[in-house]
Amino acid sequence: MALIGALVEILEKPSVVDVMIELMVFMAPIWIAVFIGVLVGWAWKPNWANSSNKSVSLFPQFASSVSNLSSFKVQFPACIPWVSDQHDSPLPPVSSAPHYSLSELEKEKSSVVNDEDLIHLHKLVEEKDGGPAWIKMMDRSTPNMSYQAWRRDAESGPPQYRSRTIYEDATPETLRDFFWDDEFRAEWDDMLIKANTLNECRSTGTMLVQWVRKFPFFCSDREYIIGRRIWESGKTYYCVTKGVPCSSVPRLSKPRRVDLYYSSWFVRAAESRRDGSLSACEVVLFHHEDMGIPYEIAKLGIRQGMWGAVKKIDPGLRAYQKHRASSTVCLSPSVQMAQINTKVNIEILEEEAEESQDKNTSIVPQVEETRDDKPAGKGIPKIMVVGGAIALAYTLDRGLLTKALIFGVARRFAKTGRRL
Repeated sequence: MALIGALVEILEKPSVVDVMIELMVFMAPIWIAVFIGVLVGWAWKPNWANSSNKSVSLFPQFASSVSNLSSFKVQFPACIPWVSDQHDSPLPPVSSAPHYSLSELEKEKSSVVNDEDLIHLHKLVEEKDGGPAWIKMMDRSTPNMSYQAWRRDAESGPPQYRSRTIYEDATPETLRDFFWDDEFRAEWDDMLIKANTLNECRSTGTMLVQWVRKFPFFCSDREYIIGRRIWESGKTYYCVTKGVPCSSVPRLSKPRRVDLYYSSWFVRAAESRRDGSLSACEVVLFHHEDMGIPYEIAKLGIRQGMWGAVKKIDPGLRAYQKHRASSTVCLSPSVQMAQINTKVNIEILEEEAEESQDKNTSIVPQVEETRDDKPAGKGIPKIMVVGGAIALAYTLDRGLLTKALIFGVARRFAKTGRRL
């Protein structure tokens, strides 16, 4: 009855403005308390919660908004695992690279970028990877570029992003070099603090690099150990980059290392909007990463900060074109590696992979595995969220409306408890 009486009293205000003001005053403490509770819970998250690989993602944009779109801003090219095919020669160490023992190389070989990564990227481009449908987020343009973006939520892991950008008056080779050029990146990417080449292979163009990216003041900076490699198929470039483990680089508490990182793109010539000639360049990017930020917060930040970050790429590209046009400029080490591409026929490679998979399937017996519907540990975050909401509700107000609102928010976060 007290709740009904309070609502009637508010609704009896003489004007709509007064009613809205009263409702805002009534609701404000609740949402402030929820917001503070989320931030405090995130900041004081116990160590066992940090061990989960299901915290949060990105591309690359809370990491963008939060990290000014660490993902999209980079157009997400340079965070990638070191690469090497079964038939490739081993990566020779460079002067600044740490020493790798044979045991270390064998242990980390599973994380190498190889033909399977190329085939996976090709399937993403063709939308034949078997994943969820893409949801369109954005369609914007400027005189020099057009941009479209999509998002999808995987069954597990961070949200995944796909973008398609058309740059006018640009060649695929220029865009390939632009996104690979760590030395020039500091001119347009103000989030990049540090970029080191740890290892490289001059026969395949594979690189192992270390990045440190700047995050907002309330987050520690992020470290990426990434490998990258480029394949060429008829003047079309498949640029694969992903995070890889590296035992030779010690893991520090700060900057925080991002283990799950995927940022790969497809580059080819495209028709210009101006005259229909092939004077433009199309870049299709696929990006996701787990930066240690709750997924829902990351998605909100990315949505808000995506276009602002993407718009800054085009001026950087135009400056890069002028930079490369100078006759006195020597190619940077990163660009020299970007121009070492593995030439492939992607259709033939995909057919061979499918035939090999069919052969293995017919030989290896299928064994069904029984798994628990609820993996150990998933229920704990949910209990903590709901329990905290109960305590918060009774601390703030004994009214039914207050408790209902807090419990509703708690249930929503509890559904994604693994992300908190």
